[in-house]
Amino acid sequence: MKARSSDGAVQRRLPMSTLSTTKLALPLLLAPVLLSSCAGHASPSDATALVKETAPAFSSYDAPVTLRIGFKIPDARLTTGDTNDNNPMSRYFEELTNIKVVHSWEAKGDEAFGQKVSLAIASSDIPDAMVVDRSQLRKLIEYGMIQDLTDAYEDYGSSLVKGMYDATEGAALEEARFGGKLYGLPNIAIEADATSLLWVRQDWLDRLNLKPPRTLDDIAAIAKSFIERDPDGNGKRDTVGLAGYKSLVYGQKLNVSGFDAVFSSFHAFPKNWVRDASGNVVYGSIMPENKLALEKLAEWYKLGLIDPQFALYKEAQEPITSNRTGIFFGPWWMPYWPLSEAVASDTKAEWRAYAAPLDADGQYVTHMAPVTDRYLVVRKGYEHPEAAIKLLNAFTRLERRQDPNEAAVKQIDEFAAKTGVQPRQYYPFDLLLDYTDAIEQRYLGVKDALDGKRTVASLDPDTRKIYDYWLAEQASPKKDMDGWKAAKAYEYGGSALLSRPMEKVKSVFYGTTRTMEKRWADLERLENETFLNIVVGDQPIDAFDGFAQEWKRQGGDQITREVQAVVGSH
Repeated sequence: MKARSSDGAVQRRLPMSTLSTTKLALPLLLAPVLLSSCAGHASPSDATALVKETAPAFSSYDAPVTLRIGFKIPDARLTTGDTNDNNPMSRYFEELTNIKVVHSWEAKGDEAFGQKVSLAIASSDIPDAMVVDRSQLRKLIEYGMIQDLTDAYEDYGSSLVKGMYDATEGAALEEARFGGKLYGLPNIAIEADATSLLWVRQDWLDRLNLKPPRTLDDIAAIAKSFIERDPDGNGKRDTVGLAGYKSLVYGQKLNVSGFDAVFSSFHAFPKNWVRDASGNVVYGSIMPENKLALEKLAEWYKLGLIDPQFALYKEAQEPITSNRTGIFFGPWWMPYWPLSEAVASDTKAEWRAYAAPLDADGQYVTHMAPVTDRYLVVRKGYEHPEAAIKLLNAFTRLERRQDPNEAAVKQIDEFAAKTGVQPRQYYPFDLLLDYTDAIEQRYLGVKDALDGKRTVASLDPDTRKIYDYWLAEQASPKKDMDGWKAAKAYEYGGSALLSRPMEKVKSVFYGTTRTMEKRWADLERLENETFLNIVVGDQPIDAFDGFAQEWKRQGGDQITREVQAVVGSH
């Protein structure tokens, strides 16, 4: 079947119907604009770099092509007659490509979706295309169930998609390449998402004449003042100290109120596989540096500096959105959520982000996330493996705001602005691509334009949109909360990422071994329970030593040998 048009352009207006949205705590799902220029590769921040793609990357099929997929259902429900596989986004992509996407099955949430994928693999009945994790990818390759995409990617991958993969210096695609063959197209993680910043109520700092935080002692002093000195001025002792997360750390994919930055300041990296001082691969959670971090957190908890209810909340953001805390850890995108809710209920709130705490040598240390953790795969024997790549091209171009179909894009933008719907929730695949240093570069682009170092006209569409939000927020503070989210995420989160040099520690292994499949759930439960019990005082600090030995005995030593074998083979 041959493609017929040069760019698949659809200029007529598309029918739109109302969708509902959800609060999503991931930056790639929340941010309305995501595109950057990065040092060392062709810069999409130059408006002149935006060009129309030609065939075959965006050409439409002459006759309809059916692609059956596994679909992850968004939290929100469609409310006006649309369905998960027949909605504004699915109709738009079908108009562009003549690919009819059919949902073989659906599952809501990451856990349920992963279970569906595993069941499909176990039953040897996978859809034509789906997104899988690293361990599932390896199984599919081992069982010979998925297509080699090497030629299809080379022939049909768009220049935008290829440019983003190339910007990782081969790291992303290498994750999906086995025996010289490319078996999947990976997502690309934004490095900034792995950095845990300290978010502080600046208006409370100013009211109490406190200096910005740098060290662990500074954080403790601020938490104490926020508890004892009535920072909100209501005459009541109703504020708490540092917010927390009941599992203490996230390890790789950060979210609200994790204590990852406290551990990193002691050069402890729980839930990551790292090299010790001797160069040996070890599991970060059993390294002795964790004991120092746990001891500090236990001290803070005993002194009341950490919210005493932190382990009991159903959702970690509760004290933030209720404006009872003025200090917590989180990644750069916190203004999108939960700070947007906090500020909506207290418009006096002014939050700032800081790269803190520093380590004993005055350095800011952070662990990094894997460059990729999800892969788009195609069933072996499917007649049109390039169809999945064409869809990836189409929704990546739209997401990066480089779609030349102006009328359709305008209508989608207006629809999203009116309803609050995030169109990406209805892309066929949960697989977003961006440049790894997207946030920093976008922030720098806006700042350069504001400082007159570059023209506004030279900004790419997404950076220009942030620039416009930034100016609008300055002119009318907190009048447009969608604009406030983007403006403050970049103004404060983006600037904090560049406020000081960072020592970035990468995990050497992100996969799953055979023993992990059997033992990891129990080992993770042991870790989480021990760490939490130490912090809240139910176990002494020396319980960490017993945990480390028990972790090894229950399968950790065998897992470590397996990880070392994998790392040593690369």
